[in-house]
Order: sequence, then structure tokens, then C-alpha cells
Amino acid sequence: MSLFLRMLDRLGVGIVLLLLGVLLAFQTEYFLTWKNLSNILTQTSVTMIMAVGMTFVITTAEIDLSIGSLLALCAMVSGMLLEAGHSIVISVGAGILTGMVSGLIAGGIVVTWGLPSFIVTLGLLYIDRGIALLLTDAKPLYGFPEGFTMIAKGSLIGLPFPALEAMAAVVLGQVVLSKTAFGRKVVAAGGNPVAARLSGVSVGKIKMGVFLLSGLCAGVASIITIARQDSATPIVGEGQELDVIAAVIIGGTSLFGGRGTVVGTLFGALLMGVLRNGLTLLDIASVWQKIVIGCVIVVAVLLDYYRRKLT
Repeated sequence: MSLFLRMLDRLGVGIVLLLLGVLLAFQTEYFLTWKNLSNILTQTSVTMIMAVGMTFVITTAEIDLSIGSLLALCAMVSGMLLEAGHSIVISVGAGILTGMVSGLIAGGIVVTWGLPSFIVTLGLLYIDRGIALLLTDAKPLYGFPEGFTMIAKGSLIGLPFPALEAMAAVVLGQVVLSKTAFGRKVVAAGGNPVAARLSGVSVGKIKMGVFLLSGLCAGVASIITIARQDSATPIVGEGQELDVIAAVIIGGTSLFGGRGTVVGTLFGALLMGVLRNGLTLLDIASVWQKIVIGCVIVVAVLLDYYRRKLT
């Protein structure tokens, strides 16, 4: 691949995001206001955090369709404990632990029986959502302590806490994926699992690890979600797995495995957020918004296909 193509490959999403921002700035006076930009960062923060975990999963050539439902399950567990008067630490910890256990179960089933992760996590999508609905008989939970809601309602140097928490997740995820032995093994397991095994990499353990990480990210995202809304509902996160997967693929992580970039995922999530926000500001009907975003996802997958042929 030529130097130009390599640069375009790495910076393409960022360039598209910049051009989209410039276009929207000329189309509507409200886009570049700090209030609107802050709103975009806040609204995409949950997707960003879950997309960090999904980046690791997809890099191993697997997928996790249950992450949206798992968000709801973790939210209901934490919400129930908070409503019952338990401490914030215990409630938050229980929600995150729920995500990790569910992720470990998904990874364990995929690795132990060699089943496609698409099917396994599709089943867990329904299971997790059903449990979330059963826990409170489909009723929402309200009235959490003020100390808890500050997790997502405060700000620092003008930046909302959810955005800062998402950026911290992105930085940590990128460091782990690109600078650690675990990250290198994740790439190897997705790129060529046979060669990875022959090199001494325990592909099964790596895949269980990435599903565990995905569950951890879903748990963290659930805490931010219910803190922002000051409520926990069992229908939260419906369809959000699609936004998460789209952000990862648009960001440059290959659906075929062996290639992942958390920074790219950040740009992918921001592109989705800016696009949705811009279409709303331009008063584009929601049905057309879905069509436009769907087209962007298809184009991203096609680009991934041709990028693999060039490398």
C-alpha cells in the first residue's frame, strides 16, 4: 500500500468528520455553539465506552450483539441496589460485575463449544433483556442519591463528566490494544488464529478476555446512563448495539478480524453523533436519518473489504 493510501486509511474518518463539521457549520448557526458540541459529546459518550470493548471483540473476528441488552440488565441491578439504600460503591460495583459475568458467559460458550458469537450473543440479547424486565416487573426505578447522579451531571473545565469518562476509556483502550502483550495477542488471534496458536497464544483465553472486557464496558456505560437520566428503565439501550458496532466499523476496525483501532472507534462514534445531530438541526425526518446512517455503515463495510484486498 502506498504512503498516500496508508495516510488516507488512518486519517480518512477524521477527515470525513472534519468536512462534515465544516459543512454543518455553514448550514446551521447552532452547530458550532458550545452547548450543541457539549451535547454531542455527552450523547455519544455511552456509545464510545461500549465501542471500546466492542473494538477488542471485533478485532478477534467475533461480535457481541447482546451489549445493548446487557446495558439494561446492569442498569437495573445497580438501580435496584441504589433504590434499596445500598451504598454507591456497592451498587456501582454490582452493575459492573454483572456486565463482566455476562461477558464471561458469552465468551465461555463461544470458546467451549465453538459456536458462532453472532448466534450466542443474539440469544443473550433476548435473555439479558428478559431478565432486566423481570427484575422489576418492567417498572422503571427513580430517585437515586445526588452523589451518584453527579457521576454524569457534573463538568470539569467546561467538559461534561460523561465525555471525560469516555475519553479516559478511549485512551486506556488504545494503550492496551497497541502497547501491551494482551493487545498484540488480540490482533494475532483475529488475524490468523492458527498461526497465533502455533506461536503459543491461547486464542480461547484471549477471546474470553475480550468478551469480559466488552461486558465491563457495558457495565460502566450503564452507570453513566442511569446517572444521567436519574432513572433506570429495562428498555434502555434498545438497538444501541447497532450504533456501537457501526462506530467500530466506521472507525476502521475490520469485521474480518486482525485489525483494530480504538482511536478510530472514537472518530467513528463522533461521526455517528455529529451526523445524527446535524440531520436533526437541519430538520431532516427521522426516517431519512436512519437511511443516511445505514448508507454510511454499508459504505464503511465496503471500504473495509477493499482495504483488505489492497493490503
